[in-house]
Amino acid sequence: MNTIKTFILMLAMTGLLLIAGYFTYGVTGIIIFLVIALVINFLTYWKSDTLALKMAHARQVSADEDPELHQIVDEQVYNAAIPKPKVFVIENDSPNAFATGRNPKNAAIAVTTGIRRLLNRDELGGVIAHELAHVGNRDTLIMTTVATMAMAIALIAMVARFAMFFGGMGGRGRGGAGGYGAIAGIVGLLVVAIVLPLVATLVRLSISRAREFQADATGAKTSGQPNALASALQKLELGTQRRPMEVNAGVAHLYIVNPLAKPSEGGSSMAFAGGGLSRLFSSHPPIGERVKRLQSMRTGW
Repeated sequence: MNTIKTFILMLAMTGLLLIAGYFTYGVTGIIIFLVIALVINFLTYWKSDTLALKMAHARQVSADEDPELHQIVDEQVYNAAIPKPKVFVIENDSPNAFATGRNPKNAAIAVTTGIRRLLNRDELGGVIAHELAHVGNRDTLIMTTVATMAMAIALIAMVARFAMFFGGMGGRGRGGAGGYGAIAGIVGLLVVAIVLPLVATLVRLSISRAREFQADATGAKTSGQPNALASALQKLELGTQRRPMEVNAGVAHLYIVNPLAKPSEGGSSMAFAGGGLSRLFSSHPPIGERVKRLQSMRTGW
């Protein structure tokens, strides 16, 4: 279900890009801005693991340095039937973890020292299974593709705002340069400049939430312990609220729970229970909903 939702949302993002291009420079505009965004995000995608790990100040650890962590990773890698990623540790009291890498053969998983102290062995295994699911599901590639289209829309919107500011392109529209055509052109530019970037952001975040649900389901299936992952998520939510991490908002979606969440910001499950704008603009689904789905799954896959 989450895979279908992701596919539909990516089609919607493609539609937004086509609409944005239509009201600016047509097909030529779409190609130009898409190529620019593609080049930027391709470079980011190729170096995604290095960039994310450096930003987190992660340190690679060997099996000799941390045999217990490597043993847990080895178990979950065997269950997931994917190559073993590089293992990193982040010296941070906030409990969290993330995985990155352009494909299963070039991946890395990082856990904080805080999560090691907070979770028991089964719970940590569930978290690592979740992160390995991101690797196996190629979520880095999916989110990079989405980011490329979102960036292209943002670039087109920037050009549209520039054009409106200097009075250009005001007459562009289906009806020609005069009358209703000019009005349609102006309205089109307003939509491209203001509305479409916002909608693109909402679609991108919705895809991010869908991928988290998918990783939960895949990780629970490969580990065979959905309840352990559910328990871990509940502990992590409280832990990150007490000790949020100072991370760049652009990489917050990588973590298993939002590292920026604070109690005062309504990051808890109860705050999300009624939905609203806070949920729409979140890169992660409500913990309560994730836990409920996991607890409804059967154990012992």
